[in-house]
Amino acid sequence: MKSTLKISALILAFAGLTLGAKAQTSTTTTTKTSTSSNGVILSVGVDAGIPTGKLSDSYNWNIGGSVQADIPVAQNLFVTVNAGYNSIQGKNNITVVNPGGTATFDAANIQLLPVKAGLKYFVVPNFYVQGEAGAAFALNKSDVGFDKSAAFVYAPQVGYQFPLGGKSYLDAGVRYEASTKFNSNIDNSKVNFFGLRVAYAFGL
Repeated sequence: MKSTLKISALILAFAGLTLGAKAQTSTTTTTKTSTSSNGVILSVGVDAGIPTGKLSDSYNWNIGGSVQADIPVAQNLFVTVNAGYNSIQGKNNITVVNPGGTATFDAANIQLLPVKAGLKYFVVPNFYVQGEAGAAFALNKSDVGFDKSAAFVYAPQVGYQFPLGGKSYLDAGVRYEASTKFNSNIDNSKVNFFGLRVAYAFGL
């Protein structure tokens, strides 16, 4: 319930941010950008991913969601603000070998709340490159053996906006998301994955 409240609060906060930015930057113009929108674009999407590196030894896949605001700052260039939720699903019946023999356990799901900001640039109409950085907050750090509540996270991405008519789009992006260590004593406590985001986007 606490996690749900945090996510809801962040979504409302970013919605307010985008509306405020729209009110401050709204101008009358007929010049079209590559996105066919001259104002803020808000998107709500579903996120999925596949863990990489040592994380893939104990975790199968990632599922979550996110809300993002794209705020125009120049021709074809947007500042992005993104908040989401990731649940990285642990594997069952993992066997480890230690001096006393073998042990079997189920990996607890990792629940993260990433908050990122960055830049999104349209190289050609509808196709963009994007880079974001920020912090990922661990919602259940004691369950997964983390000694930090948050870690630095970065995410380069490429994507395409499919026009749906008017100021609406289907925004599909592929990214690599990586973090620093969530446990200062364990090098393998980084959370890295390849992710896919499919979102409904609309201009404000």
